[in-house]
Amino acid sequence: MNEVIANGTRIAAKLPCSIEEFLVAQHLPPRSVVVEHNGEAVAPSEFATRQLRAGDRMEIVKIVAGG
Repeated sequence: MNEVIANGTRIAAKLPCSIEEFLVAQHLPPRSVVVEHNGEAVAPSEFATRQLRAGDRMEIVKIVAGG
């Protein structure tokens, strides 16, 4: 196990893994969030292929619909 930093919090994760695998492990449906990885916005189509490594930083924002 290694750690990534998500929204300023260190989180243990099996690394390397894809962003999608990380999100699922955190109980976050990949289609319900926007992700920035090491300062770069990531398209949802890249979640399955973009790999996370120890020490990577992410900002994860939940998408909320309203009316």
